[in-house]
Amino acid sequence: MLGRFAPSPTGPLHLGSLRTALAAWLFARAAGSRFLVRIEDLDPQRSRRAWEEEQLRHLRALGIDWDGTPVRQSERVDRYHAALGELERAGRLYPCFCTRAEIRAAASAPHGDLPEGAYPGTCRTLAPAEREARLAAGERHALRVGAGAQRIDYEDALLGARSLIVDDFVVRRADGVPAYQLAVVVDDADQGVEQVVRGADLADSTPRQILLARWLGLPVPAYAHVGLVLGRDGARLAKRHGAATLADRDEPVAATLALLAHSLGLAGARRHVAAAGELLAEFDPAALPRGPVTLGD
Repeated sequence: MLGRFAPSPTGPLHLGSLRTALAAWLFARAAGSRFLVRIEDLDPQRSRRAWEEEQLRHLRALGIDWDGTPVRQSERVDRYHAALGELERAGRLYPCFCTRAEIRAAASAPHGDLPEGAYPGTCRTLAPAEREARLAAGERHALRVGAGAQRIDYEDALLGARSLIVDDFVVRRADGVPAYQLAVVVDDADQGVEQVVRGADLADSTPRQILLARWLGLPVPAYAHVGLVLGRDGARLAKRHGAATLADRDEPVAATLALLAHSLGLAGARRHVAAAGELLAEFDPAALPRGPVTLGD
C-alpha cells in the first residue's frame, strides 16, 4: 500500500523519527508500493528550508528513497481553505474565541464522556448574538469542528482495535493557518496515501482525522502506529539524552541503521547494515514490537 513519511522541518530528525521513517518505508516497499515524502511546514515561525534539506540528506544516508518530489504543505494552503469552506457550508464549524488559559481551564474540568483534556465546546454554546458581536468586532478566533462527542472505532495494524471519543478540535488556528488535523487528511487523500505509518504519540489524533475524512467524502487510509523511542530515563527521546540525531552519533551511519533495524526486530546481531534495502527480505509487520523501545537495550 502506498505509504508516506511527513516530517516537520523544525529541527534535525531524531532517532525516533528516523526509526518511524524506516518502518514506514519498509511497510510500503515490502508491499511493492510507492513511498512519498511530504514536508509539513505550515508553521511559518519554526519551519526552515535548511532543516528540510538536512532531514532529506539523513533519509538518503540510511538508504530510504522516495517517489517523486517531496510536497510542501506551505504550497497547498488554498487546498486546505477549500476544505474548510466545505466544512463551513455543511455547518460543521464554529468560531472559538478562547484563550490558551481558558482552554486549559476548560480541559481540566469534568465534562461527561469526553476524554481527559478534551475541549468541551465552550464557544459552541455561545448565544448567537454574542458570537456575531464578537465576530463583527474582529475578535481573534480559531475555527473548531462540532464533533458531537462521536465515538470512532478503527483497527490499527500495530495497536489493535481502538475506540475513542472525538472532542471539538481546531481545524484553523487563530492566526489563520490551517491546522495539522485538517491538512494531513486533505494531503493523504490528494496523494493517494493508502497506509499511514507514524509514531504512537499520534494515535489519539487518528479518530479526529477519520471523522474529517468522512465529512469531506475522502478515503480513510489504514493506520499503523509505531512505538516511541525512549531515553534511559523513560521519557521520550530528546536532545537532553545526548546523541539523539544521526549527526550527533560517533559511529558509521551503517551502525546507526543497524541499531534502528534491531529495534524493529530486524538485523539480528549485525552491527552494520549498509542500506535500508538490505532489510526488505526479512521485514514482517507482524513481528514488529508493539510498545516503546529504548535504543541499545
